[in-house]
Amino acid sequence: MHFDFDQEIDRAQSDSRKWRKYAGRDIIPLWIADTDFAAPPAVVAALHRRADHGVFGYAGPLPSLVEATVEYLARQYGWKIEPNWIVWLPGLVTGLNLAARAVGEPGDAILTATPIYPPFISAPTNQARQTIGVPLVPGADGRYVFDWAAMERAVTPRTKILFLCSPHNPVSRVFTRAELEQVAAFCTRHNLVLVSDEIHCDLILDHLPHIPTASLSTELAARSITLMAPSKTYNIAGLGCSFAVIPDAKLRTQFVRAGAGIVPEMNPLSYAACEAAFREGEPWRQALLAYLRGNRDLISSFLREHLPMITMTPCEATYLAWLDVSALGLKDAGYFFEQHGLGFADGAQYGAPAGKFVRLNFGCTRATLTEALHRLQRAVAAR
Repeated sequence: MHFDFDQEIDRAQSDSRKWRKYAGRDIIPLWIADTDFAAPPAVVAALHRRADHGVFGYAGPLPSLVEATVEYLARQYGWKIEPNWIVWLPGLVTGLNLAARAVGEPGDAILTATPIYPPFISAPTNQARQTIGVPLVPGADGRYVFDWAAMERAVTPRTKILFLCSPHNPVSRVFTRAELEQVAAFCTRHNLVLVSDEIHCDLILDHLPHIPTASLSTELAARSITLMAPSKTYNIAGLGCSFAVIPDAKLRTQFVRAGAGIVPEMNPLSYAACEAAFREGEPWRQALLAYLRGNRDLISSFLREHLPMITMTPCEATYLAWLDVSALGLKDAGYFFEQHGLGFADGAQYGAPAGKFVRLNFGCTRATLTEALHRLQRAVAAR
């Protein structure tokens, strides 16, 4: 089956947060992490079937959805989980906040590696915890790696959680088994709960394996909360379907209790979309990955040829390019590029130094990306 990712879908007139941010302005939105592609036909068909039922009362996951999820994780990653380890959530950010709330006491600390997806920074604060950010450092090949000496210095007796993003947003790393084993050893040594955001695990662009961190050992699994969702891959984030995998019964109970009376019911359409994605979405996902590789490679080659002063971190996963624009000498990178018709995400919100980095979402049509790159070229020439 052919899937047309070049099809232009007018989102500017829709309820899209991504596009409405710049309503009435000639700015290409390349900031928030959703794509401009229609969801897989199998998912759309499942939503039609569920809508045709006509009744949308309170819903819960059907046994077939739980079965599909367990089978999906086993098939894709060789990770064998028990059905009762799954806690369904209306969003991954909800999961980060619940984890922060469930472990430790007010005033405790949560450690993470920056730059990082902004809710990693805000969730601890939301739950009366401290955020400790330790910068990743560029390795010899330009890929970001953990600074373990700095991590050891940063951890304190009040540090209770390590927030991990794997694959990493925004630097697009797929961590190796050796790196994840270092994470596991660090958590064990300091008695930390590992909260691992693995929402981008189905979006690996290079031929690298995604290793669910909790699958490394039973010991690590017992101190882990893994957050996953079909939302980024299959472009169904607005339906609000995510889940946590928590093998330890006590930790799972703490997590569920942390959301009591606060976390809303999930909607029935989200369950239907998730099951269809996991059961029938693989051909579409493979076509998507091929298209995204083409977009990533276009950015890389364009920068090398036309804008060598801007560098892109090697992009192993996601549809998010992390661009180093520090050579341009900008004070406010986000504002500067908006003045030239480009709605990037400013790196400062990820904990990076102001004016030095932007994140570019290349989950868009090739035509849109090409126009964005030409605008980027003109912006640099005009500075």
